[in-house]
Parts: sequence; structure tokens; C-alpha cells
Amino acid sequence: MREGKVKCLSSAGFHHIAYVEWGDTANPRVLVCVHGLTRSGRDFDFLAQALAEDYRVICPDVAGRGKSDWLRNKSLYAVPQYCADMVTLLARLGVDMVDWLGTSMGGLIGMAIAALPINPIRRLILNDVGPVITGASLARIGEYLGKPPRFDSMADAETYIRQVSAPFGQFTDAQWRHLTVHVVSTAADGKIELAYDPGIALAYREAQQLNGGRDISLWPMYDAITCPTLLIRGALSDLLTQETAQLMTQRGPHAELVEIPNTGHAPMLMDEGQIAPVREFLLRA
Repeated sequence: MREGKVKCLSSAGFHHIAYVEWGDTANPRVLVCVHGLTRSGRDFDFLAQALAEDYRVICPDVAGRGKSDWLRNKSLYAVPQYCADMVTLLARLGVDMVDWLGTSMGGLIGMAIAALPINPIRRLILNDVGPVITGASLARIGEYLGKPPRFDSMADAETYIRQVSAPFGQFTDAQWRHLTVHVVSTAADGKIELAYDPGIALAYREAQQLNGGRDISLWPMYDAITCPTLLIRGALSDLLTQETAQLMTQRGPHAELVEIPNTGHAPMLMDEGQIAPVREFLLRA
């Protein structure tokens, strides 16, 4: 694993996007993996290690998360800025075509890019996200977003992560620790804090208010996608309903659907049973 940073631009000035990279830098097969709303690129460590023989795997921290800089203008925490940052990252990597795997927010960024003409995405994997985002799931996420607690120990932080991330599924103690240590940091006073900008919640709540708590529909964007698409859904997901998932197989890119049992929002792709369909889809062509 190698770490890197790229300088990106917003209307408020420059900021750095951090990323980790796995596999051979000369490999023309490149997979970009983008995480969910308050997570980090290190969520994909297990997947990246499993695919590193076949792919150059790039896992960025989206602005305001992980080791990436926080944005000065909090209203810029939205898909247009994230897309611009990712395009800058691809330019730094020197690649014209990539495969894209996005979990939740990372999938929305992937859909937005894949819907554009002459876009760089060859194959798209959407992990528990689609063109309809339920109002119920947005409300659930809003209950904890932007109100990050502080912890006296890593054990306390892990207890919190286990609670708010329970829909992810069942994991070993080592996996839960991995899912914790890469989304927290130690403050100057020794307290443990979540490693994301609380300002993310401002743009999130503005969008919620504008939408009046209803479901968000992005069908025109999804219907514009033409590349081969794999849809992974947690069978218990409250963000991506089974009805929406089935419709996604019948319109737009006609996504292939894989459901992960006993899992909500969102599958973390850490065990071989969840990694296998990703590998098969990517290596098919």
C-alpha cells in the first residue's frame, strides 16, 4: 500500500485529497473505490488486497474525510465538488479509463460522472445506492451526522462505531477495529474524535430541508449511464429499496443485481463472499 495526495481546486481555494494505492502502478487496469458519507478510503483495504494482483486500486478520502483537507466553504460539500476532485485525481494518476466502485455517496459520485458524455468510467459498481434515496434513510443518517462525540479511548470509539454501523453486518473483532481506527483521530488533548468535518452536515441538512424529507429521485442521471453496471444491495438496506433495485435492472444500464443477505446499508466488501461478485464482474472483460 502506498499513500499519496493531490492538490485540488474549489471556489474557496486549494485543498488536498489523500488516497492510498495498491497494486502495480504500470497496470492499465485501474479501479477507483470511493467510500460512504463519513467513512474513508481505508474501508476498501480488504477488497484492494484481494484485487491487487489484477488491478491498480486507488482509494481516496473524499474532501472533509480521513486524511483529506476540510473545505473552507462548507456549502461545497456536494457531488459537483467531489466529481471535480476525482477528475483531478485521475489526471494525477495519468489514466484515461477506470473502473469505479462506489459505496453510498461514492456511488452517487460514480453515477454523476458515468452519466456524462465521454466520461472515463469503463465499468461501474454501485454498492447499496441508486437513483432513489429514501427519506427514511436520510433522516436516520441525519440523526448522527455533524454531532460527532468525543471518546476517552479507542475502545469507546469502537463501541460507538459498532452501534451506528450495525447495518454493515457481522464482523470479527479485528474487522471492527479496522473499521474504527481509520475513521478517527487523536486530538491535542488526547481525546479520540471522528475524522470528518462536522461542516458536512450543513450541506446535508440544507438538501434535506429543500427536499422536505421526501425521497430523492435521480432517475434521469441513472438512465443516462451506458457502461456495464453491477448493483450490490444489502438485503436489509433502508437506503436502497428492493423495488428500486429491481427497476435498476430494467432501465438505464440494466444493472446486474447481487443481494447480500443479513446486511443493511451498506455491505463493506471485506469477506470473500462479497468480494467474489466484484472480482467476477471486473475481470469478465
